[in-house]
Amino acid sequence: MEQDFKIWMVRAGSGGYLIDEFLSAGIAAIGWNDLGEIPTDISYDSLKQLYERTYPEDSTGRINQNTSQVWRFAKDINIGDKVVTYDSTSRNYYLGEITSDYDFDTTLTFHHIRRVEWMPEPTGRDVLSTASKNTLGSVLTTFEIVSDVWEDLLESNPENATDEEIVLEEKQNIEEEPEKLVELKEDVQYKSQEFIKDIIANLSWQDTERLVAGIFRGIGYKTRMTPSSSDLGSDIIVSPDELGMEEPRIKVEVKKRTREKIGTPDIRSFIGGMRDYNKGIFVSTSGFSKDARHEAERANIAITLVDLDWLVELLLNNYENLDVETKALVPLKRIYWPV
Repeated sequence: MEQDFKIWMVRAGSGGYLIDEFLSAGIAAIGWNDLGEIPTDISYDSLKQLYERTYPEDSTGRINQNTSQVWRFAKDINIGDKVVTYDSTSRNYYLGEITSDYDFDTTLTFHHIRRVEWMPEPTGRDVLSTASKNTLGSVLTTFEIVSDVWEDLLESNPENATDEEIVLEEKQNIEEEPEKLVELKEDVQYKSQEFIKDIIANLSWQDTERLVAGIFRGIGYKTRMTPSSSDLGSDIIVSPDELGMEEPRIKVEVKKRTREKIGTPDIRSFIGGMRDYNKGIFVSTSGFSKDARHEAERANIAITLVDLDWLVELLLNNYENLDVETKALVPLKRIYWPV
């Protein structure tokens, strides 16, 4: 049977610092007080324009994201929907039910509010499955929660489970957590690598060449760019010394394409220009055809083909050694993960 309610996370401010006000006042609330009361008949586009006028310093991405969250809170949430909020200091999730339409109350810290009937006891984070923890870990202020997570929160709540059941469930989750964390880590790594590939794919061909040259400098080589050619690809001369006198003398060609893979003619042309070099590296953001790989393998000089996946791997392995200009092309932040 399809449920007739939705489940929402509404965060009680950064770190849950408004949790006491949420519980004592019987509310869920969001900030952006300067927007004023949201009119009942406002359209999404009008709300976005209001946000842009109120917070002109915000980026386009932040404007879109925050407008969506305000709209969600004021327009999408209905009476009877379930709501969850989190207190990070006690590591507890509080569960409740929406009992009012959207309201605007200037006596409270956050002015945009919904009345909520909160359950007396919270659900501890430690008894939840890793999948539920992952879903609830989103940094968004307001987002919809799937029913499986809500059921996990309810079943693990002291009102619906004995102390023995909670302890048993916590023990089971602790035993399963290492395996789940590995799966979660692999999922996060895959998604992050895909996002990084998106960034590289959106670089201009000139910036793609600068990125490749910067990666080689991070590895420890000296690089020199040749004059740009007209076929969306030019050469990078790579060597251990700045003058290119020491071996290996490596010629690197970078091709920035969107769909068409590098074929045999491209590899043959590259090999034909290798007279003054003893190694060659061909970088392609669109990959290589099977015949192109065979052509590189048959060459009488060492040719390495680097596709986008390998380029991302090289970028990540050497990121800490990159210069500021190269990091600016693909800005990344280190994330620490449990081992």
